[in-house]
Amino acid sequence: MIPFLDLQAQYRTVGPEIEAAVLRTLRGCSYVLGPEVERFEEDFAAYCGTKHAVAVSTGTSALHLALLAAGIGPGDEVITVPMTFVATVAAIVYAGATPVFADIDPHTWNLDPAAAEAAITPRTRAILPVHLHGRLADMDALRAIARRHNLVLIEDAAQAHGAERGGVRAGAFGAMGCFSFYPGKNLGAAGEGGAVTTNDAALADAIRCLRDWGQQGKYNHVRHGFNYRMEAIQGAVLGVKLRYLDGWNDARRRIADAYSDGLAPELVRPAPFGLDHACHVYAIRVPDRDRSREALQRAGVSTNIHYPTPVHLQPAYAGLGYRKGQFPASEAFARETLSLPLFPEQQPEQVAAVIEAVNRVAAGALADPA
Repeated sequence: MIPFLDLQAQYRTVGPEIEAAVLRTLRGCSYVLGPEVERFEEDFAAYCGTKHAVAVSTGTSALHLALLAAGIGPGDEVITVPMTFVATVAAIVYAGATPVFADIDPHTWNLDPAAAEAAITPRTRAILPVHLHGRLADMDALRAIARRHNLVLIEDAAQAHGAERGGVRAGAFGAMGCFSFYPGKNLGAAGEGGAVTTNDAALADAIRCLRDWGQQGKYNHVRHGFNYRMEAIQGAVLGVKLRYLDGWNDARRRIADAYSDGLAPELVRPAPFGLDHACHVYAIRVPDRDRSREALQRAGVSTNIHYPTPVHLQPAYAGLGYRKGQFPASEAFARETLSLPLFPEQQPEQVAAVIEAVNRVAAGALADPA
């Protein structure tokens, strides 16, 4: 079986360095924040091309604190996409604001700038684009919209570590960029982790305060804060892995290019990409997605779906008042998308086997045995 993701293969590459870093952290007995996290924050800010990076406990907490630091709360609206992991929308709700959805561009699969601008109301305070699958959203257009309407632009860069356009990396386009270091990400921790990047010192200070119970100095609580601190071991692990990220992203792009070159032309594949796509996910679109997935499983190819139900149709968010059919591009994408195996250690013979199996499914050669 070709796995969808193989973290054990990655660990064989960096395991000795990670073990040494973790042991150093344990012996230092600084287990929450501390020098390992501070070192990673400095390195990650430099990598993203921002003045500040503030490490937090998860990607969700990064989004939550970015919104709070921007002063967003009850009565405010934040525009985002329904085609995302639920955490994007949950963070808006956590801040007390109202999520307002705009559809994706059917070509790029990211937030459609025209749809975002059409969704602006007098209550809109921010736009929160998602760099889906690792592809940068149209940040030039979105920045222009944000400037015209005096809105805060916050990037959900949870899947886009290292993606860049015009020499600017994910996390450096908006007022803030929010990252997840969940283990399966391009830059993954040995557990949970997240970060907020920014060039604004006041925003960085606010997030540092909010992540640590609203403290400015020990036991001086000046805000209603949270326990969103990064554990030191995660900072140590991420510090090691960050040195490998560009090489891993290059390997991902080579595999994605091989897929694009080798898959049958009738399959809908991602739009052409370069450095502006970190290739966290390589998804195709097939009208008979579930049957195709079952056939590939029988052929020894593991797949995934990102994401089968857009957020506006999730039961937990029914109270927002959206209905089926309002965001046709997102809904069609959710019905048809199928994510193929993609990880840096993937061997050429595995890539070739995936291409062969997918093409056979597309040709009807891997039919349902029934």
